[in-house]
Amino acid sequence: MNINLDTVAELTGGKIIKGDPSLVISGVASLLDATPSEASFLGNEKYFQDFLTTKAGLVLVPPQLPQYPEGTAFVEVENPSMAFNALVKHFHTSVQQFVPGIHPSASIDPSAKFNADKVQIFANVSIGPNVVIGDGAQIGANTVIYGGVKMGNDCKIHANVTIRERCELGNRVIIQPGAVIGADGFGFLMGPEGKYVGIDQVGIVELKDDVDVGANSCIDRARFGRTIIGEGTKIDNLVQIGHNVVVGKHCIIVAQTGIAGSSVIEDYCTIAAQVGIAGHLRIGKKAVVGAKTGVISSLEGGKMYWGMPASPYRDACRELSALKKLPALIKELKELKKTLFSEE
Repeated sequence: MNINLDTVAELTGGKIIKGDPSLVISGVASLLDATPSEASFLGNEKYFQDFLTTKAGLVLVPPQLPQYPEGTAFVEVENPSMAFNALVKHFHTSVQQFVPGIHPSASIDPSAKFNADKVQIFANVSIGPNVVIGDGAQIGANTVIYGGVKMGNDCKIHANVTIRERCELGNRVIIQPGAVIGADGFGFLMGPEGKYVGIDQVGIVELKDDVDVGANSCIDRARFGRTIIGEGTKIDNLVQIGHNVVVGKHCIIVAQTGIAGSSVIEDYCTIAAQVGIAGHLRIGKKAVVGAKTGVISSLEGGKMYWGMPASPYRDACRELSALKKLPALIKELKELKKTLFSEE
């Protein structure tokens, strides 16, 4: 649905600082790719040169820029990235609409409970006994939902997702393709005959309201009780979360991170890519753990950590700086020893 400049300002809560209010915008794109009929945004100073050469018809900008390109309209907003998301949602909603219906190839147990006029179920979906699905749910092709699962309103489950028995999803949960919710936790003990014996994993996974789970991520069911992902937490692709882990509210967990069983991640933590967190640890509220960090002990909240093992960020940077100087120091030491012994 096309919109004019006035509507853009209304949707984004911004102020028009240049441009014809009747300008028509038909879509969104990056600064480099946008055409005169599309909107873009400047959300990072790294892209300022792209901004100066953009052909976008409209750009959402932060206040008080030192320079503006010619031939482009501008709407000033406090947070261009967030404001741009409002435009993306506008055009995306116009393209992909919720259309209730059940594909004839879906296999649904008669005991499953949902309003068929208020859900969208795609081809080859399998829904087990006693499943409860809230209004507004979209369930993608080839998804398997085991018995006893409970799902809130307006959830979006993409294709090829597996949700194991008795797991619980809140409202507005989004699960990307290929994710597995509630697989058995990795629990084995060495038996008396020298063979590993599996430990029954009888708990569940609970995803609170507004949780996002990325493609091919796995969240294991608890050995007993619950593996919990807190309200508003966003999990990237290819993340592994072990059994009985508890993740707090509004955390970010980035790709290829692994969290071992029974660890606790408190509210508002950021876990960057490829972090490894050992089991039975606690990461304090608002901690930030940098990429490729190895966490082998609990971390206080409100601090930034990096390295292997995890250290406060500045300490880790100093250690790395010192390590880079080590070859030169070793060479200097050898020369001193050579000089000293030659004098003797």
